Amino acid sequence: MQALLNVILPVFIVIGAGWLASWRGLLKDNAVDGLMSFTQTIAIPCLLFRAIWTLDLGAYFDPKLLISFYTGAIAGFVVGLLGARYLFRRPWEDSVAIGFCGLFSNSLLLGLPITERAFGPEALNGNYAIISIHSPLGYAIGITAMEIARARSRGTELRRLPVTILRAMFRNALVIGILIGLLFNLGNISLPAPMLEALDMVTRTALPAALFALGGVLYRYRPEGDMRAILFVCALSLGLHPAVMYLMGTALDLPTDAMRSGVVTAAVAPGVNAYVFANMYGVAKRVAAWSVLLATRLCFFTTWGWLHLLP
Repeated sequence: MQALLNVILPVFIVIGAGWLASWRGLLKDNAVDGLMSFTQTIAIPCLLFRAIWTLDLGAYFDPKLLISFYTGAIAGFVVGLLGARYLFRRPWEDSVAIGFCGLFSNSLLLGLPITERAFGPEALNGNYAIISIHSPLGYAIGITAMEIARARSRGTELRRLPVTILRAMFRNALVIGILIGLLFNLGNISLPAPMLEALDMVTRTALPAALFALGGVLYRYRPEGDMRAILFVCALSLGLHPAVMYLMGTALDLPTDAMRSGVVTAAVAPGVNAYVFANMYGVAKRVAAWSVLLATRLCFFTTWGWLHLLP
């Protein structure tokens, strides 16, 4: 109960405050969109740049952590895609979007603050190692699968697929922030003290502002959808992914900090990017929206359970 009150509850209070502000009309939709746009295109990319720039790549890029986490993520994608297609009889394009919900954890807005509050800022290095390839890998898998599905249904050629994937990835601000951070890290590039202080001022706003905006965005996600498919996605995101991560991490004898980062990040709900991806292609938007909303509510309790399994 102490973990619930001290670690998870403050995160959801901030989300709830954003939801309440939207519900009561204190923030209009355009204001919420502006705040989310600021966090997604400026503040969080700056946070990722700062974190990757100063991350000890040799010490914290543990292959066992990344293999454990992304095996679970890819398992969620594959099971979600095939389940949507063969259990719920969805078109292939819908199935890819539903699979993407099982792939893409909310590693930034939920994984980072919950890990930080549970285990301290020094425990976040594993989170940043996961996040550094989360968007590039996730979007590469999702876009590749979607473009193959669309080409299959339309009978078009796949020769333009690599260009489509690269264009979509390099327009993503999160990916750009990560890549610049890697460049600065590998090149041992420094910044003047005033610029560093300004950067830190922006990064300190990233998580609280993004959590508040997430609450406002989730207020709008109230469409009716297929509840069986939505519950299926919740089971993948909150159950299958962290279970695979935990079992593989145990089998590979992951260090304590790496295990904590991996399991907490795997155990959180799908991120808003799951809905963004579905909206980008105009498929399975109702299922994606409700999956984000319902799984975010459910992980308030399920994350507490996973925390109790961790050392």
